[in-house]
Amino acid sequence: MSTELVQYIKKRQDELDAIILAHFYQLPEIQDIADIVGDSLQLAREASKTSASVIVSCGVRFMAETAKILNPDKKVLLPAVEAGCAMADMVTAEALREKKRQYPQAVVVSYVNTSAEVKAESDICCTSANAIEVIKSIPEDRPILFVPDRNLGKWIEAQTNREMFFWAGCCPVHDQVTIEQVREQQRLYPDAPLVVHPECPPEITSAADAVRSTSGMLKYIQESSARDFIVGTEEGFLYTLENNTSGKRFHLARTDFICQDMKYITLERLAKSMKEEKDLVEIPEEIRERAYQALDRMLQIG
Repeated sequence: MSTELVQYIKKRQDELDAIILAHFYQLPEIQDIADIVGDSLQLAREASKTSASVIVSCGVRFMAETAKILNPDKKVLLPAVEAGCAMADMVTAEALREKKRQYPQAVVVSYVNTSAEVKAESDICCTSANAIEVIKSIPEDRPILFVPDRNLGKWIEAQTNREMFFWAGCCPVHDQVTIEQVREQQRLYPDAPLVVHPECPPEITSAADAVRSTSGMLKYIQESSARDFIVGTEEGFLYTLENNTSGKRFHLARTDFICQDMKYITLERLAKSMKEEKDLVEIPEEIRERAYQALDRMLQIG
């Protein structure tokens, strides 16, 4: 059945002149069929430069919205419309406007893990891969309001010595990692470097050998001479690591390191979405234009 689905998806892709973008956390079969597999920054860059008529976004809603913001004249499909992001839901445009009134001089930096409406209220976006460069681009005499991930914000603050105001949000999947879980894995694999995502809590990033975005984690592991690694991010990333390294073993920092929203898209749902073209992402133009400015400033930096 899966072979037939793959054949249909490829055929339909040609008919639509579509590109399939998938995040590292997607199911293995979705990563296998995608044209591009990457982190949020990579997917944003690919979306910004693609010549395809249709973008099929295999991730969660904010990723599909990002593709639409950057490509207003293209169709953007999200094969699982319910695939959201708990972190993104922790900040609304209305709440951010109220916070901006409290800090009128602040530059608003929004993590890409936010809605289009929140991006529209922001001065510049960032991803975990380029957050440090984005913060360094802001004049030192300007205060910074960082939205919505407090863990990522605290890590950036430690790397840049820039004082920032943080939103109270977090990624529930990464935020649940405890130092006790990490120490147990280190006991089992004493020679394994601890490589974690900056969405993890400060006590985890402080204990890590490397703190990187997912693309940065992949590069670090590829270049390392170690054989075993304790990995502090969503379990779907292990498939990427296994496919792009040889002779290395990976151990999650905790069990059940799973984002359920990243698992909604299956081959069946992907085929159905491409067949029916109903799962279209639409953004009001006034919001899209303002959100585009924040994303474009990010992409100009790196």
